[in-house]
Amino acid sequence: MTTKADIASVAGQLAGLTRTVEEMADELRKLQKDAVTQQERSNAQQDRIDHAARDLAEVSARLQAAADALRQAL
Repeated sequence: MTTKADIASVAGQLAGLTRTVEEMADELRKLQKDAVTQQERSNAQQDRIDHAARDLAEVSARLQAAADALRQAL
């Protein structure tokens, strides 16, 4: 191969590698975006779970107070 052919071959390989790296970078950006979205959903769900747990604790406390009041009334 001549020097020009070698240079052309290497340039072609570099162009191919560049395209591959760009595709990989795009895929990584997409995965990162998906992970952020999934984390936001998870955080929102955890907030709802925490709120429900607090509500249940309040209801439990009221039920316990009512049960105690009924015991005393008997």
